[in-house]
Amino acid sequence: MRTALVLLFLLAVAALPGALLPQRSLNSQKVDEYIASHGWWGELLGRFEFYNVYGSVWFSAIYLLLFVSLVGCLLPRTLEYARALRGRPVITPRNLARLPHHHEATTTATPDEVMVAAKERLRGWRMVVREEEDGARSVSAERGYLRETGNLLFHFAMLGLIVALAVGKMFQYEGQVIVAADGAEFCNIGTAGYDSFRPGLRVDGTDLNPFCVRVNGFDARFLPTGQADYYRADIEYQSGADLDSGTWRPYQLEVNSPLRTAGDRVYLLSHGYAPTFEVEFPDGQVRTQTIQWRPVDQLTYLSEGATKFDPPGVTDPEERRERQLAITGLFAPTAVLHDNILTSGFPDLRDPAVAVDVLKGDLGNDSGRGQSIYEVNQEMVDSGRLTRVARENLRPGDDPIVLDDGTKISFVGVERWVYLQVSHDPAQGWVLGFAVLVMAGLGLSLVVKRRRLWVRAVPGGDDRTGGGTVLLFGGLARTDQAGYGEEFGRVTEDLLAELSPHDQEREGATASRES
Repeated sequence: MRTALVLLFLLAVAALPGALLPQRSLNSQKVDEYIASHGWWGELLGRFEFYNVYGSVWFSAIYLLLFVSLVGCLLPRTLEYARALRGRPVITPRNLARLPHHHEATTTATPDEVMVAAKERLRGWRMVVREEEDGARSVSAERGYLRETGNLLFHFAMLGLIVALAVGKMFQYEGQVIVAADGAEFCNIGTAGYDSFRPGLRVDGTDLNPFCVRVNGFDARFLPTGQADYYRADIEYQSGADLDSGTWRPYQLEVNSPLRTAGDRVYLLSHGYAPTFEVEFPDGQVRTQTIQWRPVDQLTYLSEGATKFDPPGVTDPEERRERQLAITGLFAPTAVLHDNILTSGFPDLRDPAVAVDVLKGDLGNDSGRGQSIYEVNQEMVDSGRLTRVARENLRPGDDPIVLDDGTKISFVGVERWVYLQVSHDPAQGWVLGFAVLVMAGLGLSLVVKRRRLWVRAVPGGDDRTGGGTVLLFGGLARTDQAGYGEEFGRVTEDLLAELSPHDQEREGATASRES
C-alpha cells in the first residue's frame, strides 16, 4: 500500500506539466511558439516528451506501475479478509480489566441466562459462546467488517477506474465542427467533415457511429452587460433506422443539454456570425458567399475573417490568379464607430456592419498548401501578388463598393453559425459507475468502526458476590475513532437492564421465604 501511495503521488506530480505546458494534442501551434520563445530549454522539454505528457513513456510507466502495485496490494488483502470472514471471533482475554473499555457487575442470573441475554442484545454481531474453566462462560463478539469491505471496494473501484480511463483513451474520439444555422447539415461518417478531430489510440476515423444533424436555427439571449444568458439551437437529427427511412427527429440543443444518439454526444459549445457578401463581376455574373468569421472579442463578438472569390468563367490559370478577390476585415453585430474605426458594442445582432479591405490578385490557392478560411496568405501580400484595392465600412443595404474594373461588392446580410462538438467515449458509463463505487467505499471505510466486545459470566460462591454471577465486560476498538466508549456503555447498560428482572425475581422469592 505504501508503494501504491507513492506511485499515486508521482502520477499527480507527473500530470502537472500537462496542465502547465501546451500539449500537441490540443494546440500544436502553441507548442511551436513555446519552443521558439524558449530556445534550447523548449527543445529539451520536447525531447523528454513534455509536450505529450499523457502519451509519454515515463507517464505510461508510472500509470502501469500503479496498476500493478494496486493488484499486488489488493490480492493478498482480499484473501486475508476472506479468511477473517470465515474465522471465529477471537477468544475472550483472560484479564478484561486491562482493555481500554471495561466494566464489572454482579447479577443473580445464572451464566446460562447471561449468555441468552447477551446473544439477544448482540444480535447482528458476529459472535461465539465459549465454555471456560470453573463453569464460567463468555461471549466473543465482533462488528464493523464493512469497514474493510469499504476499504477493498474503494481500491478495487479505483483499479476499475484506471482501467476504464485507459480503455476510454484507446477507443474515444472527439471532433469539433462549425455548422451554419440555416438548415445546414453535418453527418458523422468520417473525419473529413470535421474542422478538428482528436482520435483515440485505436481509432482511425473509418468506423465512426453514423448519424446526421441539421441545424435549422439558433437563438441567443444576452444580459444587459453583454454576457450570454443562454444559447439554444433548433436542430433535427437522425441515426440508426432513421437514416434509412429519412426520418428527422427534433431536439432543442442547449449548452448543458447535449444530444445523445448513436452512442455519441453532441454538445453546443459556442456560436458566431457569417456575413454574406455578393460580388457582381464585370461580365454581369453574380456570386454570393456566406463564410463564418471567428470572434476576436468574446464579450462583444467583434469578429474577423476572409471571404474569397474566384472570377467566374476564367480558365486561364495566370488570368485567374490575377483576378481573385478576398474580402477581409472586421464584423460587428452592434456597430460602434470611433473616427470611422469599427468596434462592437453588444454581442447580439442589433446594428450589423463590416469594415473590409478588398484584396485582388493571387490568393495562393494553387500553391498546394492549405490555408485558413479566416485569413489570406500573408506571403502573397508581402510579395505584392495580392494587393488592397478598396477599404470601406458597410451596413446591409448600403451602396456597393465599385472597383476600377466595374466589379461591385455588396454586404447583403448575416447568418449565424454554431460550434458543435461530437464526443464518443464507450467507457464513460463505467467511469461513472466506478467513481460512485469509489465514493461509496470511501464512505464505508470512514463511517464504519471496527470493534470487539466480550462478556464473561463467572459463577459466584464467595461472600463478595453473595452467591451471584460476576459479569465482566471488555471492549476494544480496532481503529482510533471516538464514540466507541459511548456504544460500549450503552451495550453494558442494556444487558444489565435485561438481567435486572432476574435480580428482582430472586429478591422477591427470598423475601417470601423469609416471611
